[in-house]
Amino acid sequence: MQENAPATPASLAERFANDPYRVYAELRQGAPVYRATLPDGSAAWIVTRYADVRSALADGRLTKDPRVAAQAMACRRNETAALGESGSPLEDNMLCVDPPRHTRLRKLINGAFTSGRVEALRPRVQQIADQLLDVIAPRGGADLIAEFATPLPVAVICELIGIPGIDHEKFRGWLTDLAGITVTAVTETAQRAQREVAGYLGQQIDRKREAPGDDLLSALLSARADDGSTLSGSELVSMLYLLLTAGHETTANLIGSGVYALLRHPDQLELLREQPGLLPSAIEEFLRYESPFNVASARFTVEATQIGGVTIPAGEAVLPAIGSANRDPGQFPDPDRLEIRRPAGGNLVFGHGVHYCAGAPLARLEGEVAFGALLHRLSGLRLAVPAGQLRWQRPCFLIRGLSELPVRFTPQPGPQEDGR
Repeated sequence: MQENAPATPASLAERFANDPYRVYAELRQGAPVYRATLPDGSAAWIVTRYADVRSALADGRLTKDPRVAAQAMACRRNETAALGESGSPLEDNMLCVDPPRHTRLRKLINGAFTSGRVEALRPRVQQIADQLLDVIAPRGGADLIAEFATPLPVAVICELIGIPGIDHEKFRGWLTDLAGITVTAVTETAQRAQREVAGYLGQQIDRKREAPGDDLLSALLSARADDGSTLSGSELVSMLYLLLTAGHETTANLIGSGVYALLRHPDQLELLREQPGLLPSAIEEFLRYESPFNVASARFTVEATQIGGVTIPAGEAVLPAIGSANRDPGQFPDPDRLEIRRPAGGNLVFGHGVHYCAGAPLARLEGEVAFGALLHRLSGLRLAVPAGQLRWQRPCFLIRGLSELPVRFTPQPGPQEDGR
């Protein structure tokens, strides 16, 4: 083990809340693979340098399966792991399994996120964005998180799956409660929300079996793997849960944090207004500069594993720090500067390797539509409160997103006033 990789965890709880990037910079220089105490009190190894993070994301020695991890932890304690079915029906998805099972599940979902199918969603995403702005624009002020950044991706992913419109608001409430999930713990509120979501999704699956439609859930019900197998009931519920939670969180934080970054860099805001063709590269820069996630979901060492010159014992949680990798000066020149003309590519928000996010094309499309609509409809956009009053989401260490983003702008006519 390296001398500069302390065996005793150091707490990140207080230092991490508002400025993780200063902490990351210190860790990259002094202890690039660092055992730390997380805000929920658990310990994990934080991997901070770009090359090491990218490697860890694709490292076959690190398991994503919590059951395999439990076995490794039990062996380390000289105990017998009580393995069987996962403790949660929502862990039976491709995020929580390794190949070859992951390969089978991934093939069953890949067809839903081809570039052609995603691009076909653009008109409907634009329509949803416009409808939200029709409500906001005449007022001259709004909380962009609650009134735009969150409801947009929730509506899109619910419609894609086939969730009835009347239930979209219900899902927004559940997703708020699910924010209580941390790296190793789940609050009682989040556990209740998980049970309610699982029960609801089970009902929707039964409904679609009886009356299939032109939606992702119906497609998943009929999808077959190479071996002829279909998704089990548990796999279906868990897959839908993953799509709903991951499908809204990334985009909501991309929009909120991206707008906030632009408001702190008015030259970049003006440049994007003048050159909307820069939107694709701007989306990549927003993802890099203010990653929607502090860290990737946990991996676990099955055996003693060396990462970045540091030997991590078996049965330990490993967190590749996406936010740190995306600000590593060894990969990105002048990384703490927002530059929407920066050459696109290289950020690790959507992962790397077999667990690369299947929904990345949809998140990028939603981001392009959202920023295009905001810049077109809201002139004079500015913060409604001092930047120091804004709060970042807590207690979840995984997520990097604002809790609210109060803004003001020049009031615009509503759809009835301008003749639409």
